[in-house]
Amino acid sequence: MVSPPPDRPGLPARRVTIADIARAAGVSIAVVSYAVNGRPGVSAATRERVLRIAEEYRWQPSAAARSMHTGPRAVGLVVSTAAGGVSSASSFLDLVTAIQDVFGKHGYALLLKVVESVDAAVATYRTWWAERRFDVMIVTDVLSQDPRVEALRALRAPAVVVGAPAAAQGLTSVHLDDAEAFGRVASYLIGLGHRDVAVVTGQPELHRTQVRVAALARMLKDAGGSLLRMTTDAGPEEAAAATRQLLTSPVPPSVIVYDSDQMALAALDVARRLGVEVPWDLSILAASDSALCRLSTPALTALPSPLRELGTAVGDAVLAVLNGQSATSHVVPVGGLAIRGSTGPLARRTKQ
Repeated sequence: MVSPPPDRPGLPARRVTIADIARAAGVSIAVVSYAVNGRPGVSAATRERVLRIAEEYRWQPSAAARSMHTGPRAVGLVVSTAAGGVSSASSFLDLVTAIQDVFGKHGYALLLKVVESVDAAVATYRTWWAERRFDVMIVTDVLSQDPRVEALRALRAPAVVVGAPAAAQGLTSVHLDDAEAFGRVASYLIGLGHRDVAVVTGQPELHRTQVRVAALARMLKDAGGSLLRMTTDAGPEEAAAATRQLLTSPVPPSVIVYDSDQMALAALDVARRLGVEVPWDLSILAASDSALCRLSTPALTALPSPLRELGTAVGDAVLAVLNGQSATSHVVPVGGLAIRGSTGPLARRTKQ
C-alpha cells in the first residue's frame, strides 16, 4: 500500500490533492486526470495504478473541478432514518430552516441527503470529504457511541454535533438542556403525588433519550418512586401498542411521559378506548409541544419544542467553525412546561 503524504506536526490533516496522486504514481497531473475520468491516451496499466493509488488515498476528483464551476461553499447534513432522523417532518423542517436562515445569508448552501443507515451516512461523509463537497458537516440525532462522529474525527473534517459534549467527542456541540427540563418534569409529577411513572421513548441508543430517562429516574428514585421504560420506533402505532400494554398490566402507572406529541396523542386515543379517564385515572405528558397538543381533548401538558432556537444556535456554531474557532459547547434552554388538562393530581388508580 502506498503511504499517504504525511501531515505537518501540530496542524490539521490536509486533504489529498491530485498532485499527491500524480507524485505517488510517478505521472503528471494531466495523466491522473485522464485516468480517473476515463479519457483515452493512458495505458491500461497506468490507469490501473492511478486508480489503485487514488483508492488507497481515499481521493476522488472535486465535483466542482469536474463541472468547471465554483459554487457556494456548502454545509453538509446527512440524515439517517435509522438514527431517528426526520421522525417528524414539521419539526425537522423547523430545525433545517432555522439553520439555513443563519448561514444562508453568508453565501453558504445546505447540502442535504437522507440515507437509510448510520453506515451509509459514514460512507457519504468519506465520499463528500474526498470530493470537497462540504466545508462543515452537521450531525443530528446523535447516538451515545456514534460511528458518524468517530468518522468525522478520523477524517479531521470540521463538524457541528447537535448533541451534548459527551456524545460530540471533542467536536463543537449544540444541544437542548434536556437534563434540566426533564428534572423539572419529574419535580412537577412528584409534586402532584405521582410515584409510579412510565416513559415511552424512541430508540434507546439516542444520547438525548438516555439523558432524559436518567434525569427522570434519578429524581423519582430520590422521591421513593420508580420509572418504567418502554422503547419504540417513535411512531404513533408502536406508542399506542406500548400504552395498551402499560394500561392493561396488573399495576398500571399513574402517569406516562412520551417522547413526542404524536406518541402522546396516540396514547390519548388508547386510553379513551380502554375507558381510562385522563387525567383522573391517568396523566399524560408530551416531551415536545405543538398545535396538536393544544387542540386535543384534553389538551396535552408538554415541554416546549425550541427547534428554531436550536437551529439558530447550530447555524451560529457552523459560522464559528468556518471562521476557525476551536471546538465549543452551546446549551439551548428548553423553556417552561405548558401545563394543560392531560395531567392532574394522583386521585385514583386505573379501574381494575
